[in-house]
Amino acid sequence: MTAADPRKPQHEFHKLAKRLRRQVGQAIADFNMIEDGDRVMVCLSGGKDSYGMLDILMKLQAKAPVRFELVAVHLDQKQPGYEPDVLPRHLRAVGVPFQILEQDTYSVVKRVVPEGKTMCGLCSRLRRGALYTHAKREGFTKIALGHHRDDIVETMFLNLFHHAKLSAMPPKLQSEDGAHIVIRPLAYCAEDDLAAYAEANAFPIMPCNLCGSQETLQRKAIKAMLGEWERKHPGRIDQIFRGIGDVRPSQLADRTLFDFAALGARDGAVPDAAAWLLGDGPAAPEAIAAPAAGARPATEPRTGLEILGA
Repeated sequence: MTAADPRKPQHEFHKLAKRLRRQVGQAIADFNMIEDGDRVMVCLSGGKDSYGMLDILMKLQAKAPVRFELVAVHLDQKQPGYEPDVLPRHLRAVGVPFQILEQDTYSVVKRVVPEGKTMCGLCSRLRRGALYTHAKREGFTKIALGHHRDDIVETMFLNLFHHAKLSAMPPKLQSEDGAHIVIRPLAYCAEDDLAAYAEANAFPIMPCNLCGSQETLQRKAIKAMLGEWERKHPGRIDQIFRGIGDVRPSQLADRTLFDFAALGARDGAVPDAAAWLLGDGPAAPEAIAAPAAGARPATEPRTGLEILGA
């Protein structure tokens, strides 16, 4: 029996780390996420994804073609059982500038959300508001969030199944007030890879005690569905994600994205839609009644028996 190669785990980790760095670097390049002189606020929740994002960005920063600043920012939401020393200890050890914000969103969420209901929606809105306010005050030019490929795909199905729309999480967006540019450097990264990366690096994960890291029932169902698809058809999630980046408006049915009405219209004439619905539109002068089923076209000559009425 051949002994296991003790170097294999380390070799596998290096492959994983290289793959994640390549994917993050590709996403940054594809969407022009980080530019020369940017001051990037890296939002650190204390979970596996944000730890991985910070670590990979720091490694890319050392060899990047542009110069930019990274500052880790964490929001202490005053949750019970929160350990305030965990993150500062880790961030000092890795040598990254950081800022810890304090805002008691816990009390607000507990007071507003009924017992037994999911708290994620309100919690995330309050957290986003606090982070946006801080980013503006401190002059950050980019806000980096730790959403990954699987988050993006899950969100697309949530919106499709529950809101009847095709939308997901874009890798880069502008806030509604136009004040912030939000980037998602992990957009090309698989959740399983990030989990393995966090475990290998022994990041000090901080669970969310506000809700026990709860997810909405809808997102849990979507995650289970995608997990089943991936088990039966490996690579399915990646294929769906690729599809999100290859949209063909002319092959869908959104009239605001593609002018179907003008497609093939003669002389640019497009009839009033209301006339079709109400039946009040004027009859087209050249309109010809369709022949009855089985009737011979008027232009075709009749036979002798037909003329005689036989």
